[in-house]
This record gives sequence, structure tokens and C-alpha cells, in this order.
Amino acid sequence: MVSATTTTEVPAPGAAARLLRDVFGHSSFRGHQAEVIEHVAGGGNGIVLMPTGGGKSLCYQIPALLRAGTGVVISPLIALMEDQVTAVRELGIRAAFLNSSIDLAAQREVARAYTAGELDLLYIAPERLTAPGTLDLLRRGRVALFAIDEAHCVSQWGHDFRPDYLGLGVLAEHWPAVPRVALTATATEATRREIAERLGPARLFVSSFDRPNIRYRIEPKSAVRDQLVRFIRGEHPGECGIVYALARRTTEELAAHLRGNGIHALAYHAGMDADARRQAQREFLLDDAVTIVATIAFGMGIDKPDVRFVAHVDLPKSVEGYYQETGRAGRDGEPADAWMAYGLADVVRLRHLIAQSGGDSAHQRGAQARLDAMLALCETPDCRRANMLAYFGERIEPCGNCDTCLAPPLTWDGTEAAQKLLSTVVRLDRERRQRYGAGQIVDILRGKLTPRVSANRHDKLSTWGIGADLGDSEWRAVVRQLLARGDLAIAADGHGVLVATDRSWEVLRGERGIMLRRDLAPVRPKAPRGPSGAGRGGVATASGADVVQSPDDLELFEALRRLRGATARERGVPAYVVFHDSTLRELVARRPATEAALAEVPGIGKAKLEAYGEAVLALIATAGQTPGAVLDPGVAQSGQ
Repeated sequence: MVSATTTTEVPAPGAAARLLRDVFGHSSFRGHQAEVIEHVAGGGNGIVLMPTGGGKSLCYQIPALLRAGTGVVISPLIALMEDQVTAVRELGIRAAFLNSSIDLAAQREVARAYTAGELDLLYIAPERLTAPGTLDLLRRGRVALFAIDEAHCVSQWGHDFRPDYLGLGVLAEHWPAVPRVALTATATEATRREIAERLGPARLFVSSFDRPNIRYRIEPKSAVRDQLVRFIRGEHPGECGIVYALARRTTEELAAHLRGNGIHALAYHAGMDADARRQAQREFLLDDAVTIVATIAFGMGIDKPDVRFVAHVDLPKSVEGYYQETGRAGRDGEPADAWMAYGLADVVRLRHLIAQSGGDSAHQRGAQARLDAMLALCETPDCRRANMLAYFGERIEPCGNCDTCLAPPLTWDGTEAAQKLLSTVVRLDRERRQRYGAGQIVDILRGKLTPRVSANRHDKLSTWGIGADLGDSEWRAVVRQLLARGDLAIAADGHGVLVATDRSWEVLRGERGIMLRRDLAPVRPKAPRGPSGAGRGGVATASGADVVQSPDDLELFEALRRLRGATARERGVPAYVVFHDSTLRELVARRPATEAALAEVPGIGKAKLEAYGEAVLALIATAGQTPGAVLDPGVAQSGQ
């Protein structure tokens, strides 16, 4: 088992690098990891902004191992602590969690282990931290550091505020000399400032938020269920993914629809029985080819590296939420897709939810501003990645790996169309004292003589039929984009009716032109491409080289996957906890023949070398001897 390597507060030179190699199986740090680790291990406080999959966990795990005592990790979701603890235990790290999901006897054992100095890491939920007795327990042991994971939850203006996080101020009060490190993958400038205010003086470490392996794609919503089926079956058959929807009922209906189309899909939402939720999450973690259809109740802290796609069938409420949710794809650095279908009804629904949410005007303005930024991302004719990163204060050149870069959308002068639409909205309001939603406005513009039009004599309006040159979907796209730009608004009465804004009059008076994006057919690449992996025809190493191309290579790769799966089932852990796919690819590329060579493969530290080395070497030894004769994983496990 791993234990703290020193009894002082200053780690020995090179100690962090040795832990990285021996425990985690990696030869070098990424980005700001080394700086953060040195700073925190030396007793400094830090705020770490690092993209999902960027290695935030190492920024507190290694300092906790370097410092005397136990690293206390504040983690927001009880359901995920077990998975986090399982993963680090596989590395030989002594870890436990303390929350209401374990019985009293188990809680006492964890408390005993902590006070006896037998834990390297202790995971606690924020509400547990402030419960009576927890602070007393922590005082009876030695705390190496405090790590506040998903630290954006501390911000009242953030997208995922958790009131329990406000109690974390007691850490500085009771343990002023113990370093605190707050970590998040999503924080605007305002959220960063609030984190710093609540946690006290700290050094800020900001990494690039860019995830270049993820391709961002947004298309107009039509028959969204069929769109989703085409996307999954056409581009990600037999692969793991997450589909997000706003409503609980939608998750269940959509999961059933996917199953009816031959896709292994499960629903997950907060209204399900706790056992059913745990079972769905467990199957998702253990299975290499399951699609989970969920509300945003699913996902925070999910560390499954081989999620190949994240899809949204409803518009997220904020860019922060969208970034965090899509960031659950491709954590292994290999190509992944972030796909979304979005339409006018999404805008109407979210505007209404904000209007009905209660709270003070400042809260509503904040929610509205976050939605406006999300709409701007959906409607931009420019690079989506550049638009999204600009929201977090980062500037990049066009990425070449989003739909607007791969197939730049056409723009058109929509000034006249906007004037026609806005004039209809204004005339109905002023002349008839009537307000309507987009459907009725479009019928008037297109000159459709529906019963509703006849009953209200809308065919007598001066704007009747003046928009017959555009189709229904084109007019709805105009409405959608005007809403996104603030040139049109939705009334707060909950009926989705359209109203003019101050900006509308600038357009009507001809003071400002309107350039609109023309919806195109969806981008449908034949195979994922990215900086870190091959297409579907081969398997790439972590370095990006396409090396697994021959039948023998593919046969060995699949045999290693079967060995990994059998081992994972035997140990009751997710397959990626045994080995990531990237490690399997390196094994195929390098084909190590000795234990020393195996120890050099990224992702294989001492604990995994001891646990799985013999079986892996036996399996590789049979590769290439006789075509098609790779040793059966069951035999390899026995070492015979």
C-alpha cells in the first residue's frame, strides 16, 4: 500500500515524479500539474482550473501522498465516491469515503482507520463535513490537505450552485496551516472571484479549457428521436455514450425508443428508485457499449474515459453546463463527439422556466445572461470551439474540428425578413391587443388560411402573406435567431408569445441590418478524426501513431480487451479501472516481453504490474506465433 512518503511538510526532490511513475504509471506531468503539486505539497493554497480529463485528481492525490497525514477530499455526489475510491485503491492507495450510504459499523471503521493514520485519502460530501461530529473526527487525526472538487458549486452565480459548499469556510478557520486546493473544469471570471473570496488567499492555476479531441456539432431539431438514432447507429454503433434531456419522462421514453432501434440504452434520473439508479450507473461504468439517457442528475465526477459521444436532445441552460456535460466525452484523449439538436421550442421553454423560477431580479438576470450565451453558441456562424472558450476568457484560432469549421454555414441578409416578422408582432400587439407564439406569426406571414387565422381575421393584416417566399422551417429559424440576438423576446406570461424589444425598433427603423445563419444539412463525417487517434479502421497509441492496423494487431487488442473485461468482472470494478484503452493500445504497439518492459507502458504502475503483469505478458507472448492463435484470456489469467 502507498503511504505518505515524508513526515515533513517539504517533499524530497523528485518525490512527486517517482510517485507519478510508480503509482500512476505515467512518465511525465501534463500542463500545470507539476506546478500545482509542488505548490500544494509545500503547503500553499491553490485554485485549479483545468479541463475535464486534464488530470485534476493528480493535483491533490500526489500532494496528499507526499504530505504526512490524510488528504480530505470534498466531493459533491455521494453516488460517485465509491467509484473514485475503487479506482485509487486499484493503484494501491489507501482510500475510503464517509457518507450516509454506509452503515454505522462501516462508518466507525473508516473513522478508526483515519484516526490511526491508515488512510491516504478520505472522501466526504460537503453536507457531511458540516454535520455534528465530523469536524471533531478530523481533529482527532492528521489532515494533509483539503481538496474541494467541483469547486464551481461554491458560487451562487454559477450554473451548479450547492448551498452546502458555503460551509467550507470553516476549513480555513479550524486548519489555517493546512493547504486547501479547489478544483473545477468550469468557471467564468466571476465564478473564479467568488471561489477565491470564499476559500481565502490562493494561487490561481489556469490551464487551457480546450478539448481538441471533441468535435462539437449542433443541428436544427426536427424529429429528434430519429435524428439521435441516426447519429448513434451511423457514427457510434456499439460504443459508449451519454444522452442528456431536461425532463425525467423524456429520458425513459427516449431510452425505450433507442432500445427499440437496437441500441443498448438505459434511463437515469433523480426520480428513479435509488437501487435502480445505482444499477444503471454500475452498468454504464462496467459496460463498454451502453448509452445512458439521463437528466443532468447524472454525470458530475464521472471518470469513465471511453465515452465516445455526449448528445443533447434539449438545449442546456448555460455554456458552463454544456461544457461540463460534453466534457464527459473523450476523457482518454481519443476522438469523441458532442452532438446536439436544438430548436425554437427549447428557447421558449427555458425562457419560461427562468421567468417562473422566482428569486430576485439579479438571479433572473444572471440566468438569462447564461441562456443568451448558450443561444449565441448555437447560432454562431463562426467556430463553435472559439465561441465557447471565449466565454471562459480564452482566445483561440478556428479549430477545424467543429461543424462550422468543417462545413462553414452560409449567411444571408435577413433584414427584410426580420422587419416583416417584427412588424407582424407589433401590429398584432398594437392594433389588435393580441400576442401569439411563433406558429401563428409564421402562418400569417406565409398566408395560411387556417381556422384560427380566419376566426381572428388575421388575413386582413397588412403583413398577411408577405413572407410566402420562405418555408415554415426557415421562418422558425428566423424567429430562433432573433430571439438569440435579443431582437425579439418571449413574454413572461408562460404562454410562449412573442413580443418586441427596444432592439426590435432599431431593425424596424432600418438603423441596423441583420445577417442570419442559413441552416445546412448536418455534418456527417464518415469516421471520427482527432489529434490523438485513428479512425474506425485502426487503433492508435496515446502518442497518436496509427499502429494497430494488421489483423494480428487487432486480434491482440481484442484479446487484451477480453482479458481486461474478465479481470474487471472478477474484481467487481469498471474495465477502465483495470486498464484504459490507451494502455491496451500501447501494449499492442510495444508488445513488452519482460516485466521491466511492461513497467514502462503508460498506465501501468507497481500495483497494476503486480496484479496483472503475469497474465498480460502471457497473453502477449502468444501473439504472432500462429495467426489467429492469441491465448484465451481465461488461460492467460491462470498463468498457464
